Amino acid sequence: QVQLQESGGGSVQAGGSLRLSCAASGRSFSMYGLGWFRQAPGKEREFVAAITSGGSNPFYADAVKGRFTISRDNAKNTGYLQMNSLKLEDTAVYYCATTRKLWSIGSSTGEYNNWGQGTRVTVSS
Repeated sequence: QVQLQESGGGSVQAGGSLRLSCAASGRSFSMYGLGWFRQAPGKEREFVAAITSGGSNPFYADAVKGRFTISRDNAKNTGYLQMNSLKLEDTAVYYCATTRKLWSIGSSTGEYNNWGQGTRVTVSS
């Protein structure tokens, strides 16, 4: 079982940048796809970005495409979400998660069964 812990959230002005990290414990992190999701107050958790177990084929929600970059370093058991040109609507709690199945990747919450506790991102004007 992989355990995940996010960090790097905080408060930033619109147009600024943040880099979120997702530290994983357990030997099997490199065998699972990694996703980032977010949940704004009063809204459902939504997909942000995902990357394969090997760190290839990243894909993004339309709302963040061109501004966010997902990556991972399996040697360090860590995933990342670089967020640039932040907007007010990016305010949310951000969660990293690993896929339910080995070697898989997806954009729905049901495809992930290991979740971190979340890190809050607040973007202000």
